[in-house]
Amino acid sequence: MTLSQAGFIAHAADTTARYAMMNTLPPGQVTYRPSPTGLIYLYADPIGCGCVYMGSETAYRTLTGLIESSNQKGKKSAQFLLDLRSMAAENRRDTALWDWSAWSSNADPGGNQPRHVIGGYW
Repeated sequence: MTLSQAGFIAHAADTTARYAMMNTLPPGQVTYRPSPTGLIYLYADPIGCGCVYMGSETAYRTLTGLIESSNQKGKKSAQFLLDLRSMAAENRRDTALWDWSAWSSNADPGGNQPRHVIGGYW
């Protein structure tokens, strides 16, 4: 819920390529990948929605602001928010190239192609 409030958009990992890329991300933690337009912040949710939340620098700053304000109100801090050094280390550790074209709307292979979903294929 906090990710959506901050401006992150959920993208379903509904193809085999998207599912494979989602599994290269640390589940349940915010990280980033470079894109042609700058850094895109990512949050993999393989269990809850089978999706990757993606957000811009603005969405990330909004997310950190929401978390800080909830901390000031005495609520428990979010464990999924890594500091930038941890994200950079995770990004260097992952040597697989992130294929942004797999996440575009025209990358959908269509209804006659196998699609991977959690627990099997449909």
